[in-house]
Amino acid sequence: MVPIYTVTKEGFKKIIHSLDKRYVIPSRTYFSQVAIPDLNKKCRAKVETELSKVEYYAVTTDLWSSRTTEPYISLTVHFIDEDFTLKSRCLQTAFFPENHTSENIAAGLREAVAAWGLDETCQVCITTDNAANMVKAASLNEWTRLQCFGHRLHLAVENAVKKDGRINRTAGVCKKLVGHFSHSWKARSALEKAQKELNLPSHSLITECQTRWGSRQMMISRILEQQKALSQVLSVDKKLRHLIPNWQDIDVLESVSKSLGPLLEFTDALSGEDYVKAARYGILFGPPVQDGLHHCRQQAPSQGQSDIGDDDDNHDMPGDCNCKLQH
Repeated sequence: MVPIYTVTKEGFKKIIHSLDKRYVIPSRTYFSQVAIPDLNKKCRAKVETELSKVEYYAVTTDLWSSRTTEPYISLTVHFIDEDFTLKSRCLQTAFFPENHTSENIAAGLREAVAAWGLDETCQVCITTDNAANMVKAASLNEWTRLQCFGHRLHLAVENAVKKDGRINRTAGVCKKLVGHFSHSWKARSALEKAQKELNLPSHSLITECQTRWGSRQMMISRILEQQKALSQVLSVDKKLRHLIPNWQDIDVLESVSKSLGPLLEFTDALSGEDYVKAARYGILFGPPVQDGLHHCRQQAPSQGQSDIGDDDDNHDMPGDCNCKLQH
């Protein structure tokens, strides 16, 4: 996506002119006041027509910030159409400058649902993360709430590894390594050359995202994959040799990758939109995934009971929904 003012740039005009000299680019005002509003109207009408035929639905919501730290609240509806096809429609990603209190969130969600003509009595449940304001907001609206399983898995993994000094140290080594190649064009160029010489995949390194545990696993897997190329590039400069993971680091990385790899596949399976994830829990949560979680529990500090999922939020799934999932 590019901003609307792109149509006013000379470079863009030259590209369009070279493609078709007869075409006249509409003005910036046309796009902002005519084309985009018209597109929005057509899209909204189509979604409203779909929702008018829906008997029951569920919603998901979350709060997030843009790269410029502007706060937004999103709302997505999930339903089964007349052809028995599971569908999802993002109804809004609205600017939300108000304080993120449970009362404001509850009011904002209720207004959003009403704006699309959805009957609250037909809402099966709302899925949110475990933030206290989100939990209370659902309670204030008297909406049945389900936990986000992906978020629970993220917390379980983080709790399992956060107090293990070996993993934290090795993760720090990986971050420094990735940071060096991310900020140096010369280093990236040398890595590409080494990859060709060693017949390794021409893959870039992956940066960890704090809010997505899977990104750490992907970062580790990529470093293990490119281990020989990384060592070849860094060993040339004495000042950079300290970035090369030692055998102890590699041992930890391989152990973590082996343990958490199945959980990453599980997370990907939970990210699908074309099928009901709850129905797949029993299938996906097979021996490999259970072994991975068991390893995580062993890594977690012992305090009478495992750190993984022992907070009260584990048991706030409504009884009727819990029963449905079990059967």
